[in-house]
Amino acid sequence: MQTNSFQGSSASRTVFLTVIISLCGLLLFSTTAAAALDPAERIVWRKSPIALELGVGQERMVHFPGPVSVAIPGSLQGRLRIQSSGGTVYWLAQQAFPLSRILVRSLDDGQVYLLDVAASPEGGSAAPMEITLPRQPSTDTSNQTPAGTVTHGYVSLTRFAAQQLYAPQRLQSPLSGVVRVPVPNGPVPLVRGGAIVSTPLASWRSGHRFVTAVQLSNASPEAQELQAEALRGAWLAATFQHHRLLPVGDEADHTVVYLISDGPFSHVF
Repeated sequence: MQTNSFQGSSASRTVFLTVIISLCGLLLFSTTAAAALDPAERIVWRKSPIALELGVGQERMVHFPGPVSVAIPGSLQGRLRIQSSGGTVYWLAQQAFPLSRILVRSLDDGQVYLLDVAASPEGGSAAPMEITLPRQPSTDTSNQTPAGTVTHGYVSLTRFAAQQLYAPQRLQSPLSGVVRVPVPNGPVPLVRGGAIVSTPLASWRSGHRFVTAVQLSNASPEAQELQAEALRGAWLAATFQHHRLLPVGDEADHTVVYLISDGPFSHVF
């Protein structure tokens, strides 16, 4: 009798444990599924600053139409960590801070987004945010100006300039209506700070739009990070071939930036 009682107790415990494990698994699945179904907050950029609320210690993703650079105000250094990968920016508030205006610039076409960011212990939504542009014709398509000349988009002109500088002759293809125009001889003070020497290499015109390739060389013993905000001049877009220059003397101490403008380089700079 004692043996039968022991077996019955053991069987009951087994059933009990099975039910508990099943309930835990169901709870875990429900929690994971809820997080996976957390919808992204979608916002169309219409030139009005976008509010972004962060919770201290809680990372939030913001997706942009393409790769971007973020200008962090000095007052937020050490309080806000930002990491950018492609068109996604990861925001992590390490301390609470009041509403601050942050500029985010597209690396493809120079588009600037304004974000009003604040962080508090309570925080806001942890859902990803997706920022899109209003529906409009792509800037990469060719269009005819009233004068009948062709004006190509930012991406086409940048790609063309890079091919002209680096692609073998057999792989270079002409771009309709694009003609080469002169650039200043010798270095120009394009980058603020004095650590980088800027030398125009070549420039081309497409209708009312210009693309200029400028070599950037590090003249200092320290590595330099390249930011569009450090460039002097009125540029529609700035595309760096590399965003980091190693110390002078290293084989990676130089790169090229492709600048799009609505006037000749010497007039815009």
